[in-house]
Amino acid sequence: MPKSEDDIDLDGVLNEIGQFGRFQIRQYGLMVIPIILNAFFTLSYVFTAGNLNYRCEVPGCDNGPNAVYHPGWLNNTVPFKHGIPAQCERFRPISNASLDNLLCDADEFDQTSIIGCDSFIYEDDEVTIVNDFNITCPNNDWKLTLVGTINNVGQFVALPIAGYISDRFGRRLVLLLSVAGSAIFGVIRSFAASYEMFIALEFLDPLIGSTMYTTAFVLALELVGPKMRVTGNNIISCAFSFAEAGLGLLAMLLKNWRHLLRALYIPGIVSLPFLWMTTESVRWLLSKGQREKAFDVLKKAAKMNGKTLSPAAIDSFCPVSDNESRSEMLENNNFFNLLTNAFKNRRLILRVANCSFCWLTNVLVYFGLSLNSVTLAGDKYLNFILVSLVELPGFLIMQLILDRVGRRITLCTTMILCGLFCFLSEFIPTGNHWLSLILFLVSKMAITMSFGTLYIYTVEIFPTNLRQSLLSVCSMFGRIGSMVAPQTPLLAKIWAPLPMVIFGSIGIASGLAILEFPETLNTQLPNTVEEAMNMKTEDEGNKGRERLA
Repeated sequence: MPKSEDDIDLDGVLNEIGQFGRFQIRQYGLMVIPIILNAFFTLSYVFTAGNLNYRCEVPGCDNGPNAVYHPGWLNNTVPFKHGIPAQCERFRPISNASLDNLLCDADEFDQTSIIGCDSFIYEDDEVTIVNDFNITCPNNDWKLTLVGTINNVGQFVALPIAGYISDRFGRRLVLLLSVAGSAIFGVIRSFAASYEMFIALEFLDPLIGSTMYTTAFVLALELVGPKMRVTGNNIISCAFSFAEAGLGLLAMLLKNWRHLLRALYIPGIVSLPFLWMTTESVRWLLSKGQREKAFDVLKKAAKMNGKTLSPAAIDSFCPVSDNESRSEMLENNNFFNLLTNAFKNRRLILRVANCSFCWLTNVLVYFGLSLNSVTLAGDKYLNFILVSLVELPGFLIMQLILDRVGRRITLCTTMILCGLFCFLSEFIPTGNHWLSLILFLVSKMAITMSFGTLYIYTVEIFPTNLRQSLLSVCSMFGRIGSMVAPQTPLLAKIWAPLPMVIFGSIGIASGLAILEFPETLNTQLPNTVEEAMNMKTEDEGNKGRERLA
């Protein structure tokens, strides 16, 4: 009879060849590329579709192309709200003379009569789709927030499809397709001639490239030993955070959205020859019965790490001679059979549902805080960079505690803390900008720790042959959160604290729901549904023994 994947202690083999040697470092070096690109691609709309400061052009007062945003006579001509000139309203002139002859004194305008306008003066020379496609005034704000939502709708549609392709045809293929497709559509989008063309390409980009992050994450993490999973996760997470900060810096330097998109997406095309060298996942090869290819990868890894495989490990990979039994095994491992049988397990369905809610919460709060950072007082680029870099101490804390405290308690605690900090930020007195910013940053650090833990946790609680598919299902529901996130700045127009109240409420609720998961600290990655559902924590095992005693 053939040896199944279950007969191979792959984590034991990884210990023999080195849990994080030169081979894994090379693989992670390659995987950092799509992680950086994903940060660029996923959040570029924050700046390409970012709103701008502008006001009405006042005929007879503004001096054409030399007009300034805040001249001395501005208070006489446009209404102010909270010290900021109204974007789309101005006072009606009362002079009988031509508008070209106005002196812009207060007595030349009726400050009780307000009219609209269709031409504007912008505060600086930044170009987004706002002034490029004339998407101005509050009645068009939905067109700007729709960009982020459409981006995430594309991800929502694509994730389950890409997860299936990945588990069926391989991680490496999906990674190459996602990077290439997303990069091409991004470059084309930089030449968009209309809002409609822009929004269509904003949908197609993530439709192809949505699994770039999850595929790179799984492809990297499946090749390291259990004790190095947290370190491996933090390498990827830190790369993403630095890339976010880099996005903010590039947006600060390249004030034209077309130039910004080209700077972000062209490296994706250039990176394809490097990503071609990516090694396929050994676990995926084993799950498909491709034992010889898996063994070749491990031999290459052992040689690169300066290690030697033991005779027992070599014997476990011996080619199977019983072709009939091999065919039967592969037939039984048909993806759809595996998926159908898996979802007959009620406990697995509940685990997927709980995990999906946790993903929805993490994605909504994580991206909600990132997007709302550009609406805070102060420089929007600096705020975005700070909110990105504050993730780094979160990863450092994760490195110190995750292998000591465990996944479940870390995830629960960080989500509840994030919720509490979101609530507290709304009690800061108006005008105390720095204290509000500090609480905002602490909230982002907490949700970052939660999100980083969640990626590891999701990989560890699902079986190899369905791992990326179920990760994609959970991530797909997470995209509901990222679809809602771009709309949260609009909620502040209803009630200013509403976005943070929502973030706080669902953060605490999801943190409590996490307690239903098993602990996975120092456990081997499960290969089958049965192994995944029989996972128990050391504490649970001790309690069971105490009850028997």
